[in-house]
Amino acid sequence: MSVRARTFIQLSVTGALLSLALTTPSASASPSATRGHGVPLRIATYNIHAGTGSDGVFDLDRQAAALRALDADVIGLQEVDVHWGARSQGLDVAGELARRLDMRVSFAPIYSLDPVEAGSPRREYGVAVLSRFPIRSETNHEITRLSTQDENPVPAPAPGFGEVTLKVRGVPVQVFVTHLDYRSDPAVRVAQVADTRRIMAREQAELPGARQVLLGDFNAEPAAPELRPLWAELRDAGTGTGGTYPAAAPVKRIDYVAVGEGVRVRGASVTAEAVASDHRPVVAEVSLTR
Repeated sequence: MSVRARTFIQLSVTGALLSLALTTPSASASPSATRGHGVPLRIATYNIHAGTGSDGVFDLDRQAAALRALDADVIGLQEVDVHWGARSQGLDVAGELARRLDMRVSFAPIYSLDPVEAGSPRREYGVAVLSRFPIRSETNHEITRLSTQDENPVPAPAPGFGEVTLKVRGVPVQVFVTHLDYRSDPAVRVAQVADTRRIMAREQAELPGARQVLLGDFNAEPAAPELRPLWAELRDAGTGTGGTYPAAAPVKRIDYVAVGEGVRVRGASVTAEAVASDHRPVVAEVSLTR
């Protein structure tokens, strides 16, 4: 074969390969591969006991350090005081923690009472969300509660079921934070779970495609009958982790990161923090599908 013929063949083969490379999509660019890459998110929940540790000492510096150590993008907080009173030095605990962690905050009061002295801020107590991402919207939903502020309470709708909407690298996320009833009789929790499911379903219908996360102190262990309906739509990210309460020597797991459809759990843990609050925090690494 002549040199000219061999050169022609080589050029033809090279051209064919180049043409194939230009017309065939790479694996990384294929739709199936793109769908497989999730958006990472680190989320946590922590009952902060109004800033008071398991040693009975109010110390926001210590609590801020515990929260910072979680290195979470989104944190749900329960038992949050805002100008409530002496036990938390009259501080806006939600705002103070957000400032110290350089995070956005949304506070959803369960109770909002007149101040003791005229002209002072309202005395409030509830739940909050801290976020590294801008908060696009926030809502304080009502669920059934048995008030601790009334002498003769009856179950009735009351606020304190917080929701924020975030956009996490293009993915809409609805984050809910709650604190369910603490009493041994589960009747109020049964009603609260039903309210929670109804509200979360309604909110998802209003924002199709949004991923959902529920954070909170449920005051019941995973196998509790009153929580069973929740697991029809949500996954308990902390399955297999240790106890969360009481912090000094946990005997039960009552604090949760729960995730909905389109949220993949990559790992979760209960941290070893035993002093900053009377609960231990739960943190989960998740991935949001696009």
